[in-house]
Amino acid sequence: MGVESKRLLVVAINYAPEQTGIGKYVGEMTEWLTQRGVAVRVVTAPPYYPAWSVRPGYSAWRYCREALNGARVYRCPIWVPHKPRALSRILHLLSFACSSLPVILWQALAWRPNVVFVVEPPFGAVPGARLAAALCGARSWLHVQDFEIDAAFDLGLLRAAFLKRAILAVERWLMRRFDHVSTISDAMRAKLAEKGVPDERIVSFPNWVDGGLIRPIEAPNALRSELDIHPDARVILYSGNMGEKQGLEIILDVARSFTADPQVLFLLCGDGAVRARIADAASSLENVRFIPLQPLSRLNELMNLADVHLLPQRQAAEDLVLPSKLTAIMASGRPVVATARSGSDVARSAANGGIVVTPGDIRGVATAVRKLLADDSLRKRLGEAGRVFALENWERDTVMRRAFAQLPVLTRDVVADAPTAAELSAAQAALPPRVEEVSESLEALELRNLGHAQQQAVG
Repeated sequence: MGVESKRLLVVAINYAPEQTGIGKYVGEMTEWLTQRGVAVRVVTAPPYYPAWSVRPGYSAWRYCREALNGARVYRCPIWVPHKPRALSRILHLLSFACSSLPVILWQALAWRPNVVFVVEPPFGAVPGARLAAALCGARSWLHVQDFEIDAAFDLGLLRAAFLKRAILAVERWLMRRFDHVSTISDAMRAKLAEKGVPDERIVSFPNWVDGGLIRPIEAPNALRSELDIHPDARVILYSGNMGEKQGLEIILDVARSFTADPQVLFLLCGDGAVRARIADAASSLENVRFIPLQPLSRLNELMNLADVHLLPQRQAAEDLVLPSKLTAIMASGRPVVATARSGSDVARSAANGGIVVTPGDIRGVATAVRKLLADDSLRKRLGEAGRVFALENWERDTVMRRAFAQLPVLTRDVVADAPTAAELSAAQAALPPRVEEVSESLEALELRNLGHAQQQAVG
């Protein structure tokens, strides 16, 4: 089978140009594949996340087609609630499941992909994707980014016991009918096994980081000046989605314990369903500031603004979701204070580059932040260790090649030989300093390989 005949149909509610979460990762995945000769088509919604508002230039009510990241993209109508609640979220997800179904089936029958790849959430799109794969004889791949159904019940967004039993039974039945089921962490892989997915079908496909794009910088940070942050300020940064799962209230509680220290600034960057509520609660706190999500071109500067990163997470959700922002935090070479249960995937990962505190422990988070701010060498040591861990475990090319090696029908001779960012960096470091022209050529090769022209950023 020639490279040009390798076809992947992707079904995902979120896609580029969204800068956080699922949209970011699906966009980067398709770009990586198309750069290696795989033909990709994407069935998705207009970009709306994390602001819960459809971006200018797109319509929530019309079908449209565009080319993006090397893929042909079909945008399907979707209802986007301005203030998402339990019922409105369900209707929102169902609207995409219904509007996307005819496009999914049309692409399956007319284009006949080799593989149908569907991302959960939303679960509502999963049945249509599995049907499409069956109709065209394609391999079926379900990727679970969040266990949205379990999380909805565990966080109290849904409560009816009979509804939980019924939906989870359907979910288990469907999952067992996919050729491959992937997810992003060890705990979530164990959850798939609990749901009856055979071990031989479970694939590890963690979130990744571009180690060339996100890296430590020692030069003066232009973004700090543009945001008018005092040069002596110590920045405690939260960046990403602002939703219920994050439990951002703890950041305000910690900030209250620092009001006597005018040099400490708590900076919250991003958007989401609870941003307005959190901003209102912080209105009396002079040491808390909110800024909008930053474009990809400023992402590395943003991550390097932090003296300390914060990664809060509600305990009820920590084994059902893995915060994608952790990869960029650790790749930035800055330490993190994370709230996570001992032994969880978040705790095991974050401990390599920061301090882990029990969820909800306000005093513990404040103490960890103070400890890091008081010890420059500790911050440096943890930041460096975190970056090493991120590059060894989450470097983008390595993650992609390992995951798609499961699909030789799609990726034979496509993913095997490309050098990784780590290999390129090691080769560049080994060059004699005087060979400037060779170093510059290698840097250009790294830029092309890593795809710095992406239009997404971390969540």
